[in-house]
Amino acid sequence: MLVADLLRHGELEGGVKYRGHVEEKLTFQGREQMNHVWQAIKGQVDVIVSSPLSRCAMPAQEWAASASIPCVIDGRMVEMHYGDWEGLSHDEIEQVFPNMLAQWRKDPTGMRPPHGESPEELRQRVAEFWCEITQKYQQKHILIVAHSGSLRMLIAYLNAQPIAYTRAIEMPYACWRRVEYDEQAGVKIFKP
Repeated sequence: MLVADLLRHGELEGGVKYRGHVEEKLTFQGREQMNHVWQAIKGQVDVIVSSPLSRCAMPAQEWAASASIPCVIDGRMVEMHYGDWEGLSHDEIEQVFPNMLAQWRKDPTGMRPPHGESPEELRQRVAEFWCEITQKYQQKHILIVAHSGSLRMLIAYLNAQPIAYTRAIEMPYACWRRVEYDEQAGVKIFKP
């Protein structure tokens, strides 16, 4: 059985925005939120897989070094690219793209932020990621450090749910979920 702990990065400086690929620093509290999860699982994890964005990769690399385990940076778990929405708050997006965000938050299926990535593209890359790690890390315990968008899409994929399902998944800062995967038994996702 493969065990995968899914950890969203902690709180970021600058408030709530659609950051996508924009680099932002973790707040002190954000890093502490992530460290709290790491302290609970550090003796169990065989390998850490992280998004390349520093809000995920920096803590992941430090934890891996302290535990003498590998840390793999995988671009397929980077946050969705929000195109022209990158770095903007809800209100700023609404001013430039009226009513688009309301539909996006309800069901983004078939939509694309201007010059950004579609949810279908995000789903494809996280599905490819999952298929590869289930083969590569059989019988291992991994920690995946990533983002709200990529993790919610992964959970929807694992539950065989449509893209709209991502809107019902709560994923606050430093959210932690555990996935147990067995080829015969399937997938079980829960809060540890």
